[in-house]
Amino acid sequence: MIIGDLSARLADARGRLIIELSRAVTDWGGQVPEDPGVAELAVLLEDAAANLHHVTSSTRSELAGAVGHLRAADRLGGLLPAVTLWHLGQALQRAATLPGAHEPTTAPGEPAPQTC
Repeated sequence: MIIGDLSARLADARGRLIIELSRAVTDWGGQVPEDPGVAELAVLLEDAAANLHHVTSSTRSELAGAVGHLRAADRLGGLLPAVTLWHLGQALQRAATLPGAHEPTTAPGEPAPQTC
């Protein structure tokens, strides 16, 4: 039953990462469906990043890296669950730790946004 337990733990971890990635995509302005797949999250995050005009180039680069990890996880599917989890974790680390769409960033030398 060790393999069964491991498979269940990996599936649970994958589910948690998908939920957290969905939240990150939503934070970036994506409209996440009720039960998203990894490929859908990649497309949504890529589209959200393309529509953001107030982020720095390094933020765009990190988001592109997150999209790349999501696509790698999608290609692997269920073949290598531990490797898929690593890619999902990397995508989450890149997308969720950046200043989100609700926290605009400015490029060096640009004035900060004015708030009233």
